[in-house]
Amino acid sequence: MKFFVTLEKFIAQLNLEILSVPDDINKIHITSTEVNRPGLLISGFSENFEPTRLQILGKMEFSYLDSLDQGVKMERINNLFSRGVPAVIITRNMLISTEIVECARKHKVPLLRTSEETSAFMAHAISYLNTELAQRVTRHGVLMEVYGEGILIVGDSGVGKSETAIELVKRGHRLIADDAVEIRKLSHTSLVGQSPENIQNFIELRGVGIINIARTYGASAVKQRQEIDMVIELENWKPDKSYSTTGLTDEYTDILGVSVVKSVIPVRPGRNISIVIETAAVVNRQKKMGYFAAKELLKQLGIEE
Repeated sequence: MKFFVTLEKFIAQLNLEILSVPDDINKIHITSTEVNRPGLLISGFSENFEPTRLQILGKMEFSYLDSLDQGVKMERINNLFSRGVPAVIITRNMLISTEIVECARKHKVPLLRTSEETSAFMAHAISYLNTELAQRVTRHGVLMEVYGEGILIVGDSGVGKSETAIELVKRGHRLIADDAVEIRKLSHTSLVGQSPENIQNFIELRGVGIINIARTYGASAVKQRQEIDMVIELENWKPDKSYSTTGLTDEYTDILGVSVVKSVIPVRPGRNISIVIETAAVVNRQKKMGYFAAKELLKQLGIEE
């Protein structure tokens, strides 16, 4: 599935000034995570130019354009705007001539401006587009931030995911999503989860109903998005199943081609699952820092792994 960002949303998110936009701006979509500085194009080399990318004109590009005769300068600018690019963005709040604005209007290409320096704006734009256009999947579960770790809690319906989330919130941790978790792949090793906008901050608790976590426990109890560091699966205790008691070997699960550490926690009366999850989050953090309690214990006992 091909994802896109509307240009209107991009303008709002990056706080861009509109110099000129066509009437059908609502139909303009950004589909590429890349942005481009068209230095080669305005110097006369147009081979392999990618018109789906946003075009950024900074101090360097305008310094070169200003060195050209007026006729050649407008020819090169016209060449840029005639290629159907989604938008041209001027950085550093640089002033531009009315001829450039008229050229943008002629070709119905949005002309925008930002006060940011070119490199800083490009970094912000690419970061935003990477998130918005990332490969994604929706999973049933609860996403929490526990001691800075993103914990995706999964399990069969009725196993106690939402109840555990409420308890974790009361213990000072933060809710990102309940029931539906939208997961995006930002890189080969990074997954970020968030809630669909229409159910953000809400939890459905059996026997109680719908709860707005932000209103009930305060704005500090929720978070918009979180990198996923660990998956915890809750399952009803199975007496005939062997559960890990040492943690010497990690189990992994695959989400969008990214391997994520996974722990299976058995649920039965008397177990405080929220405390178990807190401990699992701390242990996972320790392992990422290179500390393994089980290995230290074996070493103290003189047992080889």
